[in-house]
Amino acid sequence: MGEMAEKSTFEKVTRSEKILYGPRKLLLCGFEAESQKKFETILGLAGLPEVPKVWVTTQQGAAPLADLLELESGSGAGTSSNLPRAVIVAGITEAQLIRLMTVCKKSGMQQALWAVLTPVSEKWTVEQLLAELAREREALQKKS
Repeated sequence: MGEMAEKSTFEKVTRSEKILYGPRKLLLCGFEAESQKKFETILGLAGLPEVPKVWVTTQQGAAPLADLLELESGSGAGTSSNLPRAVIVAGITEAQLIRLMTVCKKSGMQQALWAVLTPVSEKWTVEQLLAELAREREALQKKS
């Protein structure tokens, strides 16, 4: 669990054209097969229909993010996932991320955990990242 000692830090995302760390890809956790199609529509509305995506299956929870990012786009499509709902982004611009989050919110999509890939988190397993995101969300909710 030594990796987790490298505490994640919140970084404010701006509407810049700065490209986020990692290969251009979305790792999508906790989507049922039917909601995958809806999310494809959301990607289109956000102007990102061509971004490669991996639908992370329940069985891939113990896989490091770096390994999942190497999978072919469309991997896991049609397979429902019991993982917590999360969108992990890499290689898109900050402005594209904000646009995607805005469209998701307006669409009424089930609330999801959001993460941007970092050099530290890419070594983590999906389960480690989801646990960390859940802790961060809880901490933020206690502050408000």
